[in-house]
Amino acid sequence: MHIEKISDTYHKITFSNGSEVFLVGTAHVSKNSVEEVASIIENENPDRVCIELDASRMASKTSNSWENTDIRKVFKEGKGFLLLANTALASFQRKLGAQTGANPGDEILGAAKLAEEKGIPVSLCDREIQTTFRRAWAKSSLWNKCKLLATLISAAFSDEEISPEELEDLKNQETLEGMLKEVAKELPSVKEVLIDERDTFLATKIYNAPGMKKVAVIGAGHTKGILASFEKLESGAPLKSIEELEDIPKKKGIGKVAGYIIPLLIVLLLVIGIAANGWDQGLRTFLYWVAVNASGTFLMTLIAAAHPLNIIACSVTAPFFALNPVLGVGMLGGILEATFRKPKVKDFEHLNDDAMHLKGWYSNRILHCLLVFFLSSVGSMLGTFVAFPLLIARI
Repeated sequence: MHIEKISDTYHKITFSNGSEVFLVGTAHVSKNSVEEVASIIENENPDRVCIELDASRMASKTSNSWENTDIRKVFKEGKGFLLLANTALASFQRKLGAQTGANPGDEILGAAKLAEEKGIPVSLCDREIQTTFRRAWAKSSLWNKCKLLATLISAAFSDEEISPEELEDLKNQETLEGMLKEVAKELPSVKEVLIDERDTFLATKIYNAPGMKKVAVIGAGHTKGILASFEKLESGAPLKSIEELEDIPKKKGIGKVAGYIIPLLIVLLLVIGIAANGWDQGLRTFLYWVAVNASGTFLMTLIAAAHPLNIIACSVTAPFFALNPVLGVGMLGGILEATFRKPKVKDFEHLNDDAMHLKGWYSNRILHCLLVFFLSSVGSMLGTFVAFPLLIARI
């Protein structure tokens, strides 16, 4: 295998069987990347174009697939936090795109459109986005999940502007490596799933795609990892299979037990209180627990401007959801908000634009459901942790 580095973002790889891959690393919100990709496809005239997209994201960008989205089903399936993280990330990219004059992924869609016009087959080479997020979520600790959400949400609402020069610098390998090292340090499991695993997945799909002359359009952050994976594929060195990379890790024994620890501790404290002080005092302690937990949820759903009936329902049920390791009050809050204030077509149409502003999270019904889901969950957690020392003090 021979690698010819044409630039930091453009490599020509020649494999032992004579096939060639022209690997183009892009910044997903860069206008220059859009023009560069079009130029390379025109000049090389490949027999296949490989792009960093999966089928579901391709459908969402090219059709009105949102019309079939049922937000309540998302909450019922426990994917509320996944959708929240995905929306915050899309909002951040949208904001960068607005500053640079390019929509997120324009270079990817442009490559697919140009290939279609020229009659060149297109291969969607990325892993399904839901699989990626679910693997990242399953591999992250509670603390890392909180850090990830906090990072994405703060980025989505940030007023900091990025210049075209700074954006182009993000395609520089030294800059990218420095950023990825920081991500690996702060969120190792997220970096492993979002970057390292997808490097392998993308490389395998591109390598196995039909054709002797292929142009592959990928995010610049994947360039180094894909080149390394190409070398392993050529030499037959061990590499994770597509099947392994699409598998959703199941909770380990300790992970399953951890979900029951807090409910068991609460029940234990209540039982100890009854044993030590009698039924009357035990009942008062239980009601005290209910009041503290419900207050946290009431306050946060009030801040979220949830429907009045939803505020009442979440506040009343929060203490009991806190004792259930499977269900959460956020799930109920999201489902009820979507029921009381059913999302309209315009909410789906303006989702990404509205997500860039705090006001949009209140006015857009989809985003508002996510906000209620998130804040009611936070409220219940706050109520639970505030109640712990107070329960101990009352024993």
